[in-house]
Amino acid sequence: MRLLVIPLIAGSLMLAGCATPETRLRNGLHNAGLSEGMSTCMAERMVDRLSLVQLRRLSALGSLKDKRIADLSLDQFLHKVRALKDPEILTVSTSSAALCALR
Repeated sequence: MRLLVIPLIAGSLMLAGCATPETRLRNGLHNAGLSEGMSTCMAERMVDRLSLVQLRRLSALGSLKDKRIADLSLDQFLHKVRALKDPEILTVSTSSAALCALR
């Protein structure tokens, strides 16, 4: 019995450490310079509309964090999204940004 419990506990701990795609995207958007509220709102909308590959590409924008001087404006963020050259990412990002900005 004891031998069965250890793998179950280890598996549970491994799963608890995994971030969801929405969490990774939210953190990536925030690290890229968007406000926490905007990042949360956009990630909630975008996670259901983009593929995992597209979400990974977007969350990688967080790697620009060290290069920012001040918080990123929405225009600057969308400029960086355009540079990904994926029309679907741009469309979903733009519509999410617009709706979240109006909240």
